[in-house]
Amino acid sequence: MSESRIAQPPLTNLQMELLQLYSLKLSDSELLQVKDILARHFAGRLGQHVDRLWQERGWSADVMEQWLIDEGQ
Repeated sequence: MSESRIAQPPLTNLQMELLQLYSLKLSDSELLQVKDILARHFAGRLGQHVDRLWQERGWSADVMEQWLIDEGQ
């Protein structure tokens, strides 16, 4: 019987870096700090993307208010 294998893409640079971090023994406090750093980084990227969308589409606080009204109905 031949074994069927699915081709796996190579690891990304982030995956490689995280694998290197896995070899470290972190305290619970340090682990929370790393999680916080990652969360802040990706939240910042998301915020930049959303800001760009708002500018590109000309959205305003009035648009947001209308969304909230529409959602409540």
